[in-house]
Amino acid sequence: MIAIPGNVRVWLATGHTDMRRGFPSLARLVQETLKRDPHAGDLYVFRGRRGDLIKIIWHDGQGACLFTKRLERGCFVWPSLADGVVTVSVAQLSYLLSGIDWRMPQATWRPQASG
Repeated sequence: MIAIPGNVRVWLATGHTDMRRGFPSLARLVQETLKRDPHAGDLYVFRGRRGDLIKIIWHDGQGACLFTKRLERGCFVWPSLADGVVTVSVAQLSYLLSGIDWRMPQATWRPQASG
């Protein structure tokens, strides 16, 4: 598990992104489209066309990080294009990475029955 500071902002880029992109071209997308600084320490999350793959870029102060996750089943819950850029908390990002609907985690999470 990679420790992400609790005070970091997490930005979801709505729509889909070409998942062949690496850190440099995703960082350029952050600058040009989101009008943000990709080296400021925030996390920027991008989703592929099929919805089962996301990439996250983050500059941790020492270097550029690129994280990728693909779901074996299902798709990542993603905001609509009309939403523009969406910010979420680190906790909501954790739900997103687990394949849980980050907008309503209580509605989708079910505790395991004991016994």
